[in-house]
Amino acid sequence: MSTEQIEKEVKKNNEELEKNLKKEENSTTNVQEDNSPIQEFTPVEKPKRKALSILAVLVFIIITILVVAFLIFTGYNALNQNIISGVHIKDVDVSNMSKSDARDKVNDYITSSLPEEITLKHGDYQTTISLSQIGVSFDVKNAVNNAYNVGRQGNLFQNNFYVLSTMFGKVNIEPTLNLDEEQLTQNLNEISTQLPDKVIESSYYIEDNNLIITNGKEGNVVDVDATIETIKSAISNFSIINEPIEIAVKSQTPTAIDIDKIHSEIYKEPKDAYYTQDPFAVYPSENGLDFNISIDEAKNLIGDQSAEEYTIPLKTLYPNVTTNMIGTEAFPDLLSEYSTKYSTADRDRTTNLQLAANKINGTVLMPGETFSYNKVVGERTIAAGYKEAPIYVSGEVVDGLGGGICQITSTLYNAVVYANLEVTQRTNHQFVPSYVSASRDATVVYGSIDFQFKNNRNYPIKINCSVSGGIAKFQIFGMKQEDDYEVEISSYVTGRTATAIYSEAYKILKRNGQEVSRVLLSKDTYKRH
Repeated sequence: MSTEQIEKEVKKNNEELEKNLKKEENSTTNVQEDNSPIQEFTPVEKPKRKALSILAVLVFIIITILVVAFLIFTGYNALNQNIISGVHIKDVDVSNMSKSDARDKVNDYITSSLPEEITLKHGDYQTTISLSQIGVSFDVKNAVNNAYNVGRQGNLFQNNFYVLSTMFGKVNIEPTLNLDEEQLTQNLNEISTQLPDKVIESSYYIEDNNLIITNGKEGNVVDVDATIETIKSAISNFSIINEPIEIAVKSQTPTAIDIDKIHSEIYKEPKDAYYTQDPFAVYPSENGLDFNISIDEAKNLIGDQSAEEYTIPLKTLYPNVTTNMIGTEAFPDLLSEYSTKYSTADRDRTTNLQLAANKINGTVLMPGETFSYNKVVGERTIAAGYKEAPIYVSGEVVDGLGGGICQITSTLYNAVVYANLEVTQRTNHQFVPSYVSASRDATVVYGSIDFQFKNNRNYPIKINCSVSGGIAKFQIFGMKQEDDYEVEISSYVTGRTATAIYSEAYKILKRNGQEVSRVLLSKDTYKRH
């Protein structure tokens, strides 16, 4: 194609293009002049697809961020060796603390919050119980372990959920309360005998040659199970532990007088004393005891049990051979003796002393045999004839059943030491008693505290005891040995504070007046009055 032809073709196309543009302009002008409606603009598919792509990218970015954050959060929790945030133990915040720090913080809080004793009340009556005596403690170690395991015991999602939830909330772990329920039960049973409106059981005691039976009266006793639960709740709740705790009580009627039972308890066959030479052994005599009237006559005397008191005459049944009859041969030598003074004005206390002394009097202990005060004397009960007399309870003087019998224990203790017998169990009082000096006493509580000693000699010993005219006296008889020593006791106070007295005692053995040995008997601490 020639150049001329090409120019004609271009010119032709330009003219056609100008015509088409003019047609479009005319068309637009006509539409506007005719006021015809303008057609709606329909978006094309391409912009829509573009918007969806952007949204997908944003979602992907958000998910990625969440996954990364989850992995970082999970990794942090896996590496974290401390308790997570928001965890409390007994309302103590232990967030972000190590186990040892958490234990120290919680233990310090518990120690500072717990008092030394709790107060119990019933009406106007109040008493206290030492928390250390009933072994009160909290299982802080296990509670700290439980606190540490929060957010660590489930799968990744559960653990992360716990961690997040504790950040905005609070998890409180209560440590388990531990206490000696057996000891607490014993304390509450003792308190039950001290209530001002307590039930009074029928009882009996021996006075001269008569059995005196007293009728019981309805009253209250401590509801032990309910009171223990109340005490547990109060100890766990530090906000009320310093307030007096109400003793739960229940009404109880006394047991009816049972003549057959009383007779079986007081009746005793007499036993003749004897001893053997090969091997050498002594068997002491024992007096017997019985009603001086028939059982049917005693039942008729009681009748409908409407009286407050009944008297049944008694008779002593004597053995044919008494221990004193063989005393010269079996127990020829006085090994030791010791006595203390008591006030005859307090008849109830004197009765308690006599009952305990009578149980011990005439006891024979074979070589190697151990004497147990609680076993020989028995439980101090109303049924056994014991009276209420002053005793120490939580630093106060109150009336308690069998009050005063520790004077018999202390007197016997000194006689035992002077006889150079082996003391195997001895406990001092809370306060220095009036009848012996510090470190020369011995206390007993039936069922928990005993006084025991062993006959470490080669021959039997016999214990004589009397309570009369304001003097409680013990004598220990036996057979002297070549290796016996002269015995002295040295006791003295070593220190005093505003609240305590400290003392100690030594047993000094001498031969021909020369000291051979000095042995520590005890170091004791007493409360001051």
